[in-house]
Amino acid sequence: MRNDIKILIAGGDKRQIYCASRLALRYSTTISGFDCKALPMHLKPLSDPSPAPGLYDYAVLPMNALNSDGSVNTPYGCSLSAETIASAVKDNGIIFTGREDFLLRELFPEQKLVSYLTNEELLLKNAYLTAEGAVQIALEKLDTALSGLPVLIVGLGRIGTALSRILLGFSADITAAVRSPEAEAKAEMLGIRSVYTNKLSDDYALVFNTVPATVFTSENINVFNSDTLFIELASGTGGFDADSSSEIGMRLIRANGLPGKTAPVTAGEIIADAISDIIERRGDSFDE
Repeated sequence: MRNDIKILIAGGDKRQIYCASRLALRYSTTISGFDCKALPMHLKPLSDPSPAPGLYDYAVLPMNALNSDGSVNTPYGCSLSAETIASAVKDNGIIFTGREDFLLRELFPEQKLVSYLTNEELLLKNAYLTAEGAVQIALEKLDTALSGLPVLIVGLGRIGTALSRILLGFSADITAAVRSPEAEAKAEMLGIRSVYTNKLSDDYALVFNTVPATVFTSENINVFNSDTLFIELASGTGGFDADSSSEIGMRLIRANGLPGKTAPVTAGEIIADAISDIIERRGDSFDE
Protein backbone atom coordinates (compact mmCIF):
# COMPACT_ATOMS: atom_id res chain seq x y z
CA MET A 1 0.00 0.00 0.00
CA ARG A 2 1.28 3.46 -0.93
CA ASN A 3 0.68 5.75 2.03
CA ASP A 4 2.58 8.52 0.24
CA ILE A 5 -0.38 9.00 -2.10
CA LYS A 6 -3.46 10.51 -0.46
CA ILE A 7 -6.83 10.42 -2.20
CA LEU A 8 -10.09 12.10 -1.21
CA ILE A 9 -13.34 10.57 -2.51
CA ALA A 10 -15.81 13.46 -2.57
CA GLY A 11 -19.54 12.80 -2.64
CA GLY A 12 -21.46 10.90 -5.31
CA ASP A 13 -23.67 7.84 -5.40
CA LYS A 14 -22.90 4.24 -4.44
CA ARG A 15 -20.30 3.99 -7.19
CA GLN A 16 -18.09 6.37 -5.21
CA ILE A 17 -18.39 4.17 -2.11
CA TYR A 18 -17.08 1.12 -3.94
CA CYS A 19 -14.51 3.19 -5.79
CA ALA A 20 -13.19 4.29 -2.37
CA SER A 21 -13.21 0.73 -1.08
CA ARG A 22 -11.04 -0.45 -3.97
CA LEU A 23 -8.65 2.51 -3.93
CA ALA A 24 -8.17 2.07 -0.16
CA LEU A 25 -6.46 -1.25 -0.90
CA ARG A 26 -3.64 0.62 -2.69
CA TYR A 27 -3.55 4.19 -1.40
CA SER A 28 -4.28 6.27 1.68
CA THR A 29 -7.95 7.03 1.00
CA THR A 30 -10.53 9.22 2.74
CA ILE A 31 -14.22 9.56 1.88
CA SER A 32 -16.28 12.70 2.44
CA GLY A 33 -19.84 13.82 1.72
CA PHE A 34 -21.49 10.62 2.95
CA ASP A 35 -23.62 10.01 6.01
CA CYS A 36 -21.72 7.37 7.99
CA LYS A 37 -24.87 5.21 7.99
CA ALA A 38 -24.59 4.88 4.20
CA LEU A 39 -21.05 3.49 4.33
CA PRO A 40 -20.05 -0.17 4.68
CA MET A 41 -18.51 -0.94 8.07
CA HIS A 42 -14.96 -1.22 6.72
CA LEU A 43 -15.17 2.30 5.23
CA LYS A 44 -16.58 4.11 8.26
CA PRO A 45 -13.12 4.83 9.74
CA LEU A 46 -12.16 6.50 6.44
CA SER A 47 -15.02 9.01 6.63
CA ASP A 48 -14.11 12.67 7.24
CA PRO A 49 -16.84 15.36 7.05
CA SER A 50 -14.23 18.17 7.05
CA PRO A 51 -11.17 17.20 4.98
CA ALA A 52 -7.96 18.88 6.15
CA PRO A 53 -6.63 21.69 3.90
CA GLY A 54 -3.75 20.85 1.57
CA LEU A 55 -3.54 17.21 2.64
CA TYR A 56 -4.54 15.35 -0.53
CA ASP A 57 -2.73 14.69 -3.78
CA TYR A 58 -5.94 13.72 -5.56
CA ALA A 59 -9.70 14.11 -5.20
CA VAL A 60 -12.29 12.00 -7.02
CA LEU A 61 -15.54 13.75 -7.92
CA PRO A 62 -18.70 11.88 -8.95
CA MET A 63 -19.57 11.10 -12.55
CA ASN A 64 -22.08 13.98 -12.35
CA ALA A 65 -19.96 16.20 -10.16
CA LEU A 66 -22.08 19.20 -9.23
CA ASN A 67 -25.58 20.14 -8.19
CA SER A 68 -27.32 23.07 -9.86
CA ASP A 69 -26.07 25.40 -7.09
CA GLY A 70 -22.43 24.47 -7.73
CA SER A 71 -22.05 22.27 -4.64
CA VAL A 72 -20.69 18.73 -4.92
CA ASN A 73 -23.33 16.11 -5.66
CA THR A 74 -23.90 14.29 -2.34
CA PRO A 75 -27.12 12.22 -2.50
CA TYR A 76 -26.02 10.10 0.49
CA GLY A 77 -24.81 12.80 2.83
CA CYS A 78 -24.70 16.39 3.96
CA SER A 79 -23.70 19.25 1.70
CA LEU A 80 -20.10 19.48 0.50
CA SER A 81 -18.82 22.61 -1.20
CA ALA A 82 -16.40 22.67 -4.11
CA GLU A 83 -14.38 25.20 -2.10
CA THR A 84 -13.83 22.61 0.64
CA ILE A 85 -12.50 20.12 -1.92
CA ALA A 86 -10.32 22.73 -3.61
CA SER A 87 -8.84 23.64 -0.23
CA ALA A 88 -8.23 20.00 0.70
CA VAL A 89 -6.22 19.19 -2.46
CA LYS A 90 -2.68 20.49 -2.84
CA ASP A 91 -1.96 23.21 -5.37
CA ASN A 92 -1.07 21.47 -8.64
CA GLY A 93 -2.85 18.36 -7.35
CA ILE A 94 -5.33 16.51 -9.53
CA ILE A 95 -9.12 16.53 -9.42
CA PHE A 96 -10.55 13.44 -11.11
CA THR A 97 -13.98 13.96 -12.60
CA GLY A 98 -16.36 12.32 -15.02
CA ARG A 99 -17.21 15.13 -17.39
CA GLU A 100 -15.23 18.36 -17.46
CA ASP A 101 -16.96 21.69 -17.93
CA PHE A 102 -16.26 25.40 -17.63
CA LEU A 103 -17.70 25.67 -14.10
CA LEU A 104 -15.43 22.91 -12.78
CA ARG A 105 -12.38 24.68 -14.22
CA GLU A 106 -13.51 27.86 -12.47
CA LEU A 107 -14.04 26.11 -9.14
CA PHE A 108 -10.64 24.37 -9.16
CA PRO A 109 -8.22 26.97 -10.58
CA GLU A 110 -5.16 25.69 -8.67
CA GLN A 111 -5.60 22.01 -9.53
CA LYS A 112 -5.55 20.07 -12.78
CA LEU A 113 -8.81 18.45 -13.90
CA VAL A 114 -8.48 14.96 -15.34
CA SER A 115 -11.49 13.09 -16.68
CA TYR A 116 -11.49 9.38 -15.95
CA LEU A 117 -13.89 9.06 -18.90
CA THR A 118 -10.87 9.34 -21.19
CA ASN A 119 -9.98 5.78 -20.17
CA GLU A 120 -11.16 3.55 -23.02
CA GLU A 121 -11.24 0.41 -20.87
CA LEU A 122 -13.59 2.17 -18.43
CA LEU A 123 -15.83 3.35 -21.27
CA LEU A 124 -16.12 -0.13 -22.76
CA LYS A 125 -16.83 -1.79 -19.42
CA ASN A 126 -19.28 0.95 -18.45
CA ALA A 127 -21.08 0.51 -21.77
CA TYR A 128 -21.56 -3.19 -21.06
CA LEU A 129 -22.91 -2.43 -17.58
CA THR A 130 -25.32 0.09 -19.11
CA ALA A 131 -26.47 -2.48 -21.66
CA GLU A 132 -26.98 -5.12 -18.95
CA GLY A 133 -29.03 -2.66 -16.90
CA ALA A 134 -31.12 -1.70 -19.92
CA VAL A 135 -31.95 -5.32 -20.67
CA GLN A 136 -32.85 -5.81 -17.01
CA ILE A 137 -35.34 -2.93 -17.27
CA ALA A 138 -36.82 -4.41 -20.43
CA LEU A 139 -37.28 -7.79 -18.78
CA GLU A 140 -39.05 -6.13 -15.85
CA LYS A 141 -41.36 -3.98 -17.98
CA LEU A 142 -42.28 -6.34 -20.79
CA ASP A 143 -44.84 -9.11 -20.46
CA THR A 144 -43.32 -11.07 -23.34
CA ALA A 145 -40.06 -12.98 -23.78
CA LEU A 146 -37.07 -11.37 -25.48
CA SER A 147 -36.61 -14.46 -27.62
CA GLY A 148 -37.93 -13.60 -31.08
CA LEU A 149 -39.00 -10.10 -29.97
CA PRO A 150 -38.48 -7.42 -32.65
CA VAL A 151 -36.04 -4.93 -31.09
CA LEU A 152 -34.65 -1.70 -32.54
CA ILE A 153 -31.31 -0.32 -31.31
CA VAL A 154 -30.67 3.27 -32.32
CA GLY A 155 -26.92 3.82 -32.61
CA LEU A 156 -24.07 1.30 -32.72
CA GLY A 157 -21.51 2.97 -30.50
CA ARG A 158 -20.15 1.27 -27.40
CA ILE A 159 -23.55 0.87 -25.70
CA GLY A 160 -25.42 -0.10 -28.86
CA THR A 161 -22.80 -2.71 -29.70
CA ALA A 162 -22.93 -4.16 -26.18
CA LEU A 163 -26.74 -4.24 -26.34
CA SER A 164 -26.72 -6.11 -29.64
CA ARG A 165 -24.38 -8.79 -28.25
CA ILE A 166 -26.42 -9.29 -25.09
CA LEU A 167 -29.74 -9.38 -26.96
CA LEU A 168 -28.36 -11.87 -29.48
CA GLY A 169 -27.83 -14.16 -26.48
CA PHE A 170 -31.56 -13.89 -25.80
CA SER A 171 -32.30 -14.71 -29.47
CA ALA A 172 -34.05 -11.36 -29.94
CA ASP A 173 -34.84 -10.24 -33.48
CA ILE A 174 -32.53 -7.19 -33.63
CA THR A 175 -32.36 -4.29 -36.06
CA ALA A 176 -30.01 -1.31 -35.76
CA ALA A 177 -31.13 2.17 -36.83
CA VAL A 178 -28.17 3.69 -38.70
CA ARG A 179 -27.24 6.85 -40.56
CA SER A 180 -24.19 5.81 -42.59
CA PRO A 181 -22.87 2.96 -44.75
CA GLU A 182 -20.17 2.37 -42.11
CA ALA A 183 -22.79 1.76 -39.42
CA GLU A 184 -24.71 -0.45 -41.83
CA ALA A 185 -21.58 -2.54 -42.35
CA LYS A 186 -21.01 -2.74 -38.59
CA ALA A 187 -24.53 -4.08 -38.10
CA GLU A 188 -23.86 -6.74 -40.72
CA MET A 189 -20.62 -7.72 -38.95
CA LEU A 190 -22.57 -8.07 -35.67
CA GLY A 191 -25.06 -10.36 -37.39
CA ILE A 192 -28.07 -8.04 -37.13
CA ARG A 193 -30.22 -6.18 -39.64
CA SER A 194 -30.09 -2.43 -40.18
CA VAL A 195 -32.46 0.31 -41.28
CA TYR A 196 -31.80 3.97 -41.95
CA THR A 197 -33.32 6.33 -39.39
CA ASN A 198 -35.44 8.04 -42.06
CA LYS A 199 -37.11 4.73 -42.92
CA LEU A 200 -38.33 3.57 -39.52
CA SER A 201 -41.47 1.43 -39.38
CA ASP A 202 -43.88 -0.02 -36.81
CA ASP A 203 -42.15 -3.41 -36.67
CA TYR A 204 -40.64 -3.07 -33.18
CA ALA A 205 -41.98 -3.92 -29.73
CA LEU A 206 -38.90 -2.54 -27.94
CA VAL A 207 -36.66 0.42 -28.84
CA PHE A 208 -33.36 1.37 -27.19
CA ASN A 209 -31.95 4.80 -27.99
CA THR A 210 -28.22 5.39 -27.43
CA VAL A 211 -27.79 8.50 -29.61
CA PRO A 212 -27.46 11.86 -27.77
CA ALA A 213 -29.15 13.79 -30.57
CA THR A 214 -32.78 14.12 -31.63
CA VAL A 215 -33.89 11.06 -33.56
CA PHE A 216 -37.54 10.83 -32.56
CA THR A 217 -39.91 13.69 -33.33
CA SER A 218 -43.69 14.04 -33.29
CA GLU A 219 -43.61 13.28 -37.02
CA ASN A 220 -41.81 9.94 -36.95
CA ILE A 221 -42.83 8.68 -33.50
CA ASN A 222 -46.31 7.99 -34.88
CA VAL A 223 -45.01 5.17 -37.07
CA PHE A 224 -44.54 3.00 -33.98
CA ASN A 225 -47.27 0.90 -32.40
CA SER A 226 -49.03 2.35 -29.37
CA ASP A 227 -47.61 -0.35 -27.09
CA THR A 228 -43.94 -0.06 -28.16
CA LEU A 229 -41.64 0.33 -25.16
CA PHE A 230 -38.88 2.97 -25.51
CA ILE A 231 -35.80 2.99 -23.27
CA GLU A 232 -33.63 6.12 -23.39
CA LEU A 233 -29.94 5.50 -22.64
CA ALA A 234 -28.33 8.60 -24.12
CA SER A 235 -26.99 11.40 -21.95
CA GLY A 236 -28.24 14.98 -22.00
CA THR A 237 -31.56 15.58 -23.71
CA GLY A 238 -31.28 12.23 -25.49
CA GLY A 239 -32.96 11.25 -28.73
CA PHE A 240 -36.53 12.40 -28.06
CA ASP A 241 -37.79 15.94 -28.51
CA ALA A 242 -40.41 17.39 -26.14
CA ASP A 243 -43.34 16.61 -28.43
CA SER A 244 -42.38 12.99 -29.05
CA SER A 245 -41.71 12.46 -25.33
CA SER A 246 -45.18 13.80 -24.55
CA GLU A 247 -46.82 11.54 -27.12
CA ILE A 248 -45.05 8.42 -25.84
CA GLY A 249 -45.79 9.23 -22.19
CA MET A 250 -45.38 6.27 -19.85
CA ARG A 251 -43.98 4.10 -22.65
CA LEU A 252 -40.71 6.11 -22.50
CA ILE A 253 -38.30 5.10 -19.73
CA ARG A 254 -35.38 7.46 -19.18
CA ALA A 255 -32.62 5.20 -17.90
CA ASN A 256 -29.60 7.47 -17.52
CA GLY A 257 -26.76 6.52 -15.16
CA LEU A 258 -27.68 2.84 -15.10
CA PRO A 259 -24.33 1.46 -13.86
CA GLY A 260 -24.72 3.45 -10.65
CA LYS A 261 -28.20 2.01 -10.12
CA THR A 262 -27.99 -1.58 -11.29
CA ALA A 263 -24.31 -2.46 -10.71
CA PRO A 264 -22.75 0.12 -8.36
CA VAL A 265 -20.09 -2.27 -7.00
CA THR A 266 -18.69 -3.16 -10.41
CA ALA A 267 -19.12 0.39 -11.73
CA GLY A 268 -17.23 1.83 -8.75
CA GLU A 269 -14.43 -0.68 -9.09
CA ILE A 270 -14.09 0.14 -12.79
CA ILE A 271 -13.68 3.84 -11.94
CA ALA A 272 -11.12 2.97 -9.25
CA ASP A 273 -9.09 0.87 -11.68
CA ALA A 274 -9.11 3.67 -14.26
CA ILE A 275 -7.91 6.16 -11.64
CA SER A 276 -5.19 3.79 -10.42
CA ASP A 277 -4.05 3.33 -14.00
CA ILE A 278 -3.82 7.11 -14.51
CA ILE A 279 -1.96 7.62 -11.22
CA GLU A 280 0.56 4.89 -11.95
CA ARG A 281 1.15 6.25 -15.45
CA ARG A 282 1.37 9.85 -14.28
CA GLY A 283 4.13 11.69 -16.11
CA ASP A 284 5.23 15.08 -17.35
CA SER A 285 1.89 15.64 -19.12
CA PHE A 286 0.21 16.08 -15.73
CA ASP A 287 2.63 18.77 -14.64
CA GLU A 288 2.26 21.15 -17.56
